[in-house]
Amino acid sequence: MPRSSLTALFVLVGAPAAAAQTSAPVHRAAATITAADVARRVGIIADDSMLGRDTPSRGLDMTAEYVANQFRQFGLKPGGDQGSWFQRYSIARRRMLLDQSRVILSSGGTVDSAKFTTDVRYDGGGVPEKPLAAPAVLVTGAQSESSAAGAGVRDRIALYLPELRADHELVQQVLRALYLNRPAALLVLNESDSAGFAVTLARRPQERTVVGAPALRPTVLQLRSGGVRSSLAAAGLDLPALRGSRTPVFRELPSLKVQIQIKDSVVSARSAPNTVGVLEGSDPELKQEYLVYSAHMDHIGITPGRPDSINNGADDDGSGTVGVMELAEAFSRPGARPRRSVIFLTVSGEEKGLWGSDFFTAHPPMPIHQIVADINIDMIGRNWRDTIVAIGKEHSNLGATLDRVDRAHPELDMTAIDDRWPEERFYFRSDHYNFARRGVPILFFFNGVHEDYHEVSDSPDKIDSEKESRILKLLFYLGQDIANSSKRPAWKPESYKEIVEEKGGSGE
Repeated sequence: MPRSSLTALFVLVGAPAAAAQTSAPVHRAAATITAADVARRVGIIADDSMLGRDTPSRGLDMTAEYVANQFRQFGLKPGGDQGSWFQRYSIARRRMLLDQSRVILSSGGTVDSAKFTTDVRYDGGGVPEKPLAAPAVLVTGAQSESSAAGAGVRDRIALYLPELRADHELVQQVLRALYLNRPAALLVLNESDSAGFAVTLARRPQERTVVGAPALRPTVLQLRSGGVRSSLAAAGLDLPALRGSRTPVFRELPSLKVQIQIKDSVVSARSAPNTVGVLEGSDPELKQEYLVYSAHMDHIGITPGRPDSINNGADDDGSGTVGVMELAEAFSRPGARPRRSVIFLTVSGEEKGLWGSDFFTAHPPMPIHQIVADINIDMIGRNWRDTIVAIGKEHSNLGATLDRVDRAHPELDMTAIDDRWPEERFYFRSDHYNFARRGVPILFFFNGVHEDYHEVSDSPDKIDSEKESRILKLLFYLGQDIANSSKRPAWKPESYKEIVEEKGGSGE
């Protein structure tokens, strides 16, 4: 980057990252990232003995122990539960007891009790452990995503009746906006007759997987309006007229009482680990802020009925898991400790729905606003030798930081390019997304899928370890820049508004 004499002093005192990237200790630390080490560690992570690293499984626990032992050797501090290396989260299979669950609406002396066997369908979100009651509000008419985003539904039970002309996409946008406003519950009034609604009930599985503690998220239910028509009429609601309104309708319903009663039972309960290592920063103040390197150590386990039944997941995501370990080793070398602290995180449950990263970001070992950035690594050992895709560059100034660091290291022969597959929505499909939606700026490094993706043929011998080692050196220099900079990364305002669900977090 061109520097004038007027900026030279500022560069020396205000941008320690630039100095760090040119220092001999940092270069020596980067040199510890080698193709031989990458190949050796991928061979361990993706060995048949790890049994495909399903979540949960013995092979996954073995993998977590291996990562923790590596972190221990590097001199990191454990960042898990109660001074351990592991953050464990519960995975429970729960069965809803439909005949004991209902939604009760009452107005004046009129009471409707809608049963889950005939008139109510669970569509997601949290399940209250005790009967839930809260003030009710009706949302209907010509709603848009923006109008719904401004609805006063927080801690209330929102009854949403889609407008007659609304298509499926618009309904989903409105529902998302209402959901993010954190109502106590979101009841979608469904105009189907009893026979049509019964068909949708039959397709709904009674069992569900609950990850972590009982969720505080809003309960989302489909409620057949025909089953509660008397109480709605007693509350003075003319649903056809309101639904046909050409303007958004928000109506407080003080005379309508709503109570949700859901009973369920635990069918089975297990747990799975995240592995967390922490390198404390060197600056007395900035060490209270954290850069995270993340990758998922799980894969899809065993496919029965094949001669080779173990899905080794060498690229997905043995390559990323090894990357986190290689980076931890490099950062722990003398002279490479940055001003900010660094968390090295390998999560589980990514293949099942980003379980581990969701739990970590909901229960971080420090307040989430102290995490300044997440660099997520998922599949970096295959495809092009001189290129790696960096997803999320356009959403924060991390993209400009990456471009600057990339230009500063031509010796790596590695160019970080923009997302080549926006239609695949990879931004929403790996663990960085749980950081982003909670306000943490991210970059996601990914070499794209290939013919061995989620196949037993994703084996260690196909990893280009020399290429991966160069990518990891680039990520090491990038992390040095981020963790040494006086300023934390910043979102672009329009991206923050679009992506972040829990406002007020890191990087706002």
